[in-house]
Amino acid sequence: MRDEDKKGRAEQTLTNRQGHPIANNQDMRTVGNRGPATLENYPFIEKITHFDRERVPERVVHARGAGAHGYFEAYGTYGNEPIAKYTRAKVFQQKGQRTPVFVRFSSVIHGGHSPETLRDPRGFAVKFYTEDGNWDLVGNNLKIFFIRDAMKFPDMIHAFKPDPVTNIQDMERFFDFVSNTPESTHMITFLFSPWGIPANYRQMQGSGVNTYKWVNTDGEAVLVKYHWEPQQGIRNLTQDEAEQIQAKNFNHATQDLYEAIERGDPPSWELCVQIMEDDEHPELDFDPLDDTKLWDPDKFPMVPVGRMVLDRNPANYFAEVEQAAFGTGVLVDGLDFSDDKMLQGRTLSYSDTQRYRVGSNYLQLPVNAPKKPVATNQRDGQMAFYVDAAPGQNPHINYEPSSLNGIREAEPGGEPHQPSYNDKLMRQTIDRTNDFAQAGDTFRKFEQWERDELIVNLGNALATCSPVIQDNMIRHLTEADPEYGRLVGEAIKSRSTSDHIGTTAAREGMEAAEELGHRTDGY
Repeated sequence: MRDEDKKGRAEQTLTNRQGHPIANNQDMRTVGNRGPATLENYPFIEKITHFDRERVPERVVHARGAGAHGYFEAYGTYGNEPIAKYTRAKVFQQKGQRTPVFVRFSSVIHGGHSPETLRDPRGFAVKFYTEDGNWDLVGNNLKIFFIRDAMKFPDMIHAFKPDPVTNIQDMERFFDFVSNTPESTHMITFLFSPWGIPANYRQMQGSGVNTYKWVNTDGEAVLVKYHWEPQQGIRNLTQDEAEQIQAKNFNHATQDLYEAIERGDPPSWELCVQIMEDDEHPELDFDPLDDTKLWDPDKFPMVPVGRMVLDRNPANYFAEVEQAAFGTGVLVDGLDFSDDKMLQGRTLSYSDTQRYRVGSNYLQLPVNAPKKPVATNQRDGQMAFYVDAAPGQNPHINYEPSSLNGIREAEPGGEPHQPSYNDKLMRQTIDRTNDFAQAGDTFRKFEQWERDELIVNLGNALATCSPVIQDNMIRHLTEADPEYGRLVGEAIKSRSTSDHIGTTAAREGMEAAEELGHRTDGY
C-alpha cells in the first residue's frame, strides 16, 4: 500500500477523544461474552459519559430553532442622504459592502422538538460579524410584544409555559396573565390572527421590536426601529391549515429553509429602518419607547438600508444553531441603547442566559466568535481553549493599564453620545400607556378573513377560561373596538364547555386517541 493511501486510511480511522484508535466499537469489555462488565472499560466509559452530556440546557425561550449563514449588503444611504448623517456604524457606510451574518429563527414558548405549526411568536435573531466586532439584532417576527417592562418577563413566560402540575399548556393560565396585563391586548390581536402562525421562516417578517439609537460622528443620536421584509413575500396560516401541515410534517419550516438553500434558492430580506428624533415626543398618544406599540409608517417611513441573503446551511446543527448565542447588548460603535425598559432588561438577561447555558467562554465558539482579532484580559473559566491575547502581547500581563507591553484602550470612533437625565428614581408605569387604541386600529385594518380567524381562535381559547377572565378580556377588546369585543363575546358563548383541560379541539384529540387506537393482546 502506498504511503499516501496508508495516511488516508489512518485519517479515517475511528479514535476516542484521546486519539486512541478504536479496533472494536461493537462490544464493551466483559468477563466472558455474556458479562458482567468490568469497571476499567475506558473506551465505553468515555463514549457513554460524553453521550450523557451531549445536550446543554435547553433555552428557556426560543428553544425550537433553525439557522443559516449568509451576508448583509449595505446600501450606504438612508433615503437620499448619506447614512453617516445618522450613524457612524461601519456596517452601513459603503454601498455594496458585504458583512457575514448568521441567523437563527425560532419559536418562543415551546420546547426544542415542538411542531413548527404552533401558534407562537417566532424569533428572528441576526449576528453580524462586522469589522468592528459582532452586532446582534435580536427580535421576533411580530413588531410588538406582550409587555413593556422586563420585570414582568418571568411571570409572562411562566404563564405561557405548561402548567407546573399537569405539564400541559393551558389557555386559562395564558389569559389569566393577559387579562390582567392590558398592554398585551395589541399583541394577542396579532398572535391569535393568522399572523400568529407564519407559513415558514423564508416568508416571514422580522423586527428588532425594541427601540434603539443610531449615533453619528458628532455624538448626535436618533431613535430607530429595525424591520426585516422578506423578498419572497409574506405568508401566514389559519389554524386549520396549520393542523393539516402538522399531521404530515412538524419540522416543515426547518426543512423548507434548509432545502431552499440547498437547491440554490437563497432567501433574502431587506432591512428597513424607521427614525424618530431622540426625545419624548409629547405630540404622540403613545411613548416611542413602548414596545407594545407600532410607529405609524406614514409618519415614520420604513426606509431600506441594506439587504440580507442566507446562502449556506450549517455543517452541524448543534455546533452552529444550538450553540449560537445572541444578546441585545451586543452593539458596535454607532449603535446604542434607548431607555426602552424591556430592552434594558433583555440586555442583561440574554447574555447571562448564554453564560449559564453554553458556558462562560461561549464567545470562543466559532459561531459566536467575531471574525476580527480579539484581545481581552478575560482569562480561564470552563472550557477556555485559547487566550484572547494580542499579537506580541506580554503573556505575563493580564490586566490594564500596564507599562509592560499589555493591551491598550482603543481610540474613540467619534464623539460620545451623552444623554442627560434629571428625574427621581422610582418604580412606576410610563405615563402614556394607551393600551387599546392600536389594538383596535390593527383589528380594523385586518382583512375580513383575518378578522374571522382571530374571532374564532380567541373564542375557542377563551371558552376554556373562568368567567372572570372572559369578562376582563371582553372588556379590554371592547375598549379596543366595540365590534371586536362583541364578536369575541358571542364566540365564547357559542362554544361548549367541559371539565377537561384545554380547548374543545384538544379534548377531541385526546378522546380520539383512545377511540382510534387498535386493541391488541400483550406479548
